[in-house]
Amino acid sequence: MHAFLVTLLVIVCIGIIAVVLLQSGRSAGLSGAITGGAEQLFGKQKARGIDAVLHRLTVVLAVLFFVLTVAVTYFEL
Repeated sequence: MHAFLVTLLVIVCIGIIAVVLLQSGRSAGLSGAITGGAEQLFGKQKARGIDAVLHRLTVVLAVLFFVLTVAVTYFEL
């Protein structure tokens, strides 16, 4: 059980890193490079939709991270 939770925790950590890097910041980061064409083709509304999805995914992954961290600690004892 412990090994499964640790593996899941590593996957969630990699997911958090990827999602945070995809979000647009003040300088439009990596998300701006990916969705730059979408902004020109569909307008600014689509880019905000993508950022909203990435924001929600970040929140979900963060909650999973904390729950899994507590679970790993609990099952380690």
